[in-house]
Amino acid sequence: MTGKAVRAEPTRERILATAERLFAEHGVYAVSNRQISEAAGQGNNAAVGYHFGTKADLVRAIARKHAEDIEVTRTRLVAEVPAGADVRAWVECLVRPVTEHLAALRAPTWYARFAAQVTTDPALRGIVEEEALSAPALHRILRGLDACLPHLPADTRAERDAMARILMVHTCAERERALAEATPTPRADWSTAGTGLVDAIVALWLAPTTAG
Repeated sequence: MTGKAVRAEPTRERILATAERLFAEHGVYAVSNRQISEAAGQGNNAAVGYHFGTKADLVRAIARKHAEDIEVTRTRLVAEVPAGADVRAWVECLVRPVTEHLAALRAPTWYARFAAQVTTDPALRGIVEEEALSAPALHRILRGLDACLPHLPADTRAERDAMARILMVHTCAERERALAEATPTPRADWSTAGTGLVDAIVALWLAPTTAG
């Protein structure tokens, strides 16, 4: 890394953290690059564009920053899965990396609400999905789940995969919001919140199917 890049790194990190917070609180398109620059303490209102390019590029940078840490935990958990693992073992690998990551971040956190904002936006959802699907461990988890559920029709698998993704994203976002607002939460910490999510997603995958 050059001397110029080293000097720019704290500014980039400050912009990323500020953008993540503002996007989480207000939505991506409700926040301008100028507002992000000002909130990040940048005298130059073009700082966001200079360091990241477009707003989509900024969203990608935030998603990638978190995805890298999550993938480290995901890879470790996948390596520990025994042969012949059941649905619960694979769902643990899916959920725990996210809840462990949120637990490790300095409170208050914004990532879960940022993810919820982005995944509900058709124009931006593909960015987060692309980052997630570039993770080898995630593909291994999905293959493991498929192997445990050979009886499910392809369209049912796709439907339940979408349901599980929505459940995980928005349950984490709601917990994060409650913690930020100091309101009661159903679970005491992110670890037990992860247990609740695993229970619910396992039940979703194993639920009976109804024809028609």
